[in-house]
Amino acid sequence: MTGSQVQAPETLIKARKNALKQAADKATAVAAYKKSRRLKRKVIFKRAEKYVKEYRDKEKALVQQRRNAKKSAGFYVSDEAKLAFVVRTKGINNIPPKPRKILQLLRLLQINNGTFVRLTKATKQMLQIVTPYVTFGEPNLKSVRELIYKRGYGKVRGQRIALSDNIIIEKALGRYGIICIEDLVHEISTVGPNFKQANAFLWPFKLNTPTGGWTGKKANHFIEGGSFGDREDKINNLIRQMN
Repeated sequence: MTGSQVQAPETLIKARKNALKQAADKATAVAAYKKSRRLKRKVIFKRAEKYVKEYRDKEKALVQQRRNAKKSAGFYVSDEAKLAFVVRTKGINNIPPKPRKILQLLRLLQINNGTFVRLTKATKQMLQIVTPYVTFGEPNLKSVRELIYKRGYGKVRGQRIALSDNIIIEKALGRYGIICIEDLVHEISTVGPNFKQANAFLWPFKLNTPTGGWTGKKANHFIEGGSFGDREDKINNLIRQMN
């Protein structure tokens, strides 16, 4: 029709309106997400600062207690360890059923696997039973942090997922107040109230064979120059070798 304007079909007009609305909604959602992440980063930064202060204060208090003990010609006895790091030193051959079951409960299914364990009367008894097949000791903060940062994987819907983003941690553990990797380090290192959930989230650590291999692992305890058994704080040296 000459001089008349052709109108677009009603369905096309609706489609355009829907597309514009979807684009506007998406832009709003993206803006809200970015704002949320900025705020979350500030929260994470403040938490990290708080943890650093807490760790430093604890270290200063420990140094002061040792000095006071030395001045009074006494000895400083540290608190009983609450956390152990356990590493499997032996393969699957010739392991009796009971130790084999405990190794499964500790999630130490392969040689060079390592896990954190809360030290209780029950877990200490378990470690005694599996001592010929593992080595363990008291990890310090540096070891916990290095393990989680360098070797940390999370269990997400049964899958082993690298801890490459705090979102992974927040989705799994956010309901426990653990929203970032430093929260995870703090919960494990201090054996916090949600240690069980945090530790269950962490996939067993797959470590390298230590420098020089497992020496004397078949017969000798660590204190006799072998590989298995309680290393106390010397577990930290082993972690450096294997991480």
